[in-house]
Amino acid sequence: MKQTPRPELLAALQEVNRGGSPMASNIARRVVQSFQQTRPHASEADELSNREQEVLDLLARGYLYKEIAENLNISVATVNTYIRRVYEKLHVRSRAQAVAKYTRFAGREELPKTKT
Repeated sequence: MKQTPRPELLAALQEVNRGGSPMASNIARRVVQSFQQTRPHASEADELSNREQEVLDLLARGYLYKEIAENLNISVATVNTYIRRVYEKLHVRSRAQAVAKYTRFAGREELPKTKT
């Protein structure tokens, strides 16, 4: 800040050099208040419906959309809808990202068995 006295500025620079992150007390107070106001929310994977999880499990196993549709007795258009919802909920853009994120959230080292 322009009004910061030279000794305080030098102390702040030394703190940064040591790996710290100095901030004014009024800014620190705002940061703490913002953390107190945020509510914890469920993980993105928890927001997936059972059917979306089924579709994602089959997708992770390498099934084509047509094969997923046949396996779950739904249309390919419905599979596309589920996939779009999964991508939106997991905030991803591809099959690889969706599978990686889902398996990481679920804490899975291997995918669960799915009926074929």
